[in-house]
Amino acid sequence: MGGRTALRNLDQQLFQSVAVFVSGSGRFFVVDESFWNADSLREALSQDESGYSVYDESLGDAWCSGMLEIRPGDFHRHFDCVFLAMHGPDCEDGAIQGLLEWYKIPYTGPGLLGSSLGINKILQNDLIALVNGQQKRTLTISRDAWQQCNHAEFFQSLVVHIGLPVVVKAPHQGSSIGVAIVKENDLTLFSAAVETCFFQTIVTAEFWNALSDSAKRAYAQRTTDLDKGIGFPLVVEETGETITHPATLITRLNKLLDLTDSLMLISQHAEDEVLFEEFIVGQEFSCGVIQDDDQNAFALPPTEIYNAAAFDFETKYKSNTVKKRIPVGTTLENNRQIQQVEAEVFSRLGINVYARTDGFLTADNRVLLHDPNTIPGMSPTSLIFKQMAEIGMDICNTLTYLIRQSLRERIRTGKNTVQLRCILAELDAQLADRQANPAPEETLFFGPADAEFATAKGDYSRLAATGAVRPVLIYQHTDTESQLVPVHLLTKETVADLDEALGQPRHPLILETIERTKHITERYL
Repeated sequence: MGGRTALRNLDQQLFQSVAVFVSGSGRFFVVDESFWNADSLREALSQDESGYSVYDESLGDAWCSGMLEIRPGDFHRHFDCVFLAMHGPDCEDGAIQGLLEWYKIPYTGPGLLGSSLGINKILQNDLIALVNGQQKRTLTISRDAWQQCNHAEFFQSLVVHIGLPVVVKAPHQGSSIGVAIVKENDLTLFSAAVETCFFQTIVTAEFWNALSDSAKRAYAQRTTDLDKGIGFPLVVEETGETITHPATLITRLNKLLDLTDSLMLISQHAEDEVLFEEFIVGQEFSCGVIQDDDQNAFALPPTEIYNAAAFDFETKYKSNTVKKRIPVGTTLENNRQIQQVEAEVFSRLGINVYARTDGFLTADNRVLLHDPNTIPGMSPTSLIFKQMAEIGMDICNTLTYLIRQSLRERIRTGKNTVQLRCILAELDAQLADRQANPAPEETLFFGPADAEFATAKGDYSRLAATGAVRPVLIYQHTDTESQLVPVHLLTKETVADLDEALGQPRHPLILETIERTKHITERYL
């Protein structure tokens, strides 16, 4: 979804897009529009005849027959800069960033240091506490220690130290994968949460043999998804064999569980530690931070997430129950405090370009941060786009900022400096020419129906991406009444939401943020 957003919204007057799919095994393929226009990644991949819906790790080499594979040493033949729309291990931890730096290819987002810190939830807690003195009860346990300890005794000592509920986290994942909340003093639920965050699971013969064939098939399919299972490839600990396909999993479990009482299945990319944190009661928020050419950090207006039991993977990506508002529903002073803490942590942790960090505002007005996201979600409705819209930047402008500011930050590494300065100078000259000779406006009208509003927003994004015109959206209430729709209201989902927002004054925090970031945004607007 993130890659598709970038491809559809990049300014075509400034950039020529090349879509590259990075497979689960780390291979790079140039893909065409039919690939990235598919409803889901698994629909884009050529599936086998098993009937399972799987990723490329389970498909061998048949899925990529006829596709153009490129090697890192040849990247420079295909593109000048990489827009990263990748998440999790190898993508946000400095691995892909290091590979690109080795081959002198500039990339978007934070560099090696910020990326490495941003993926390590254990180290984050320690460093954030050093920066702002925040106090949060945490504990970690290694896989070896977990296997050797008395689980009941460990759980009870954890309850004494941290309390209930307790948050259980896999420390190196993205998108809230490997996060569980244990609310009850229940050893079974706790043990299951820990096993999930280690990306391992115990399958007993009693459980397996009681399943019908269809239930076994459903179990194998569920294992494919990281938000429900441990994913493929996986390893059977007792035999050491690697399993890459759901059908093979069923065959092997049928045979092996006739010979033993239980088996341990472990993801090939399992975690070696699990992090436990106290459950923070407070207003949950997420706040993006951007920077200027002098490396000054500026926090965007924070988004409050409410009406959600937990802002987990299901809530973020598969649920419509969660509600959001900008800024946080608290005092102006508290919102300012959130921005101040966010900007300070961003800078002190060595993050650059942009990031989004989650946190809580407690009842006694403490700001507690956790989990910097160095490549925030990039779907059209992602929080970073909503927050950038509040300061006047639509998706097209935001993507241009991310690329331009990333080029500026890559220059600071002292690698390929002269060429990067030439690329940056060329882009800046184009942006300056656009300021001096703005494209003509093109007005789009829509009426008071949700379908018309959705179509108009889609047309706006399409026109903005051409770079040839400046789209203007006009809301036609009646035959005689109309109103300009500013950029920050393009994020509204329905006409009812739009009607309500049009009658509201801008929040003072947003006006302050617009003024503080004007020297950044004026380059793109």
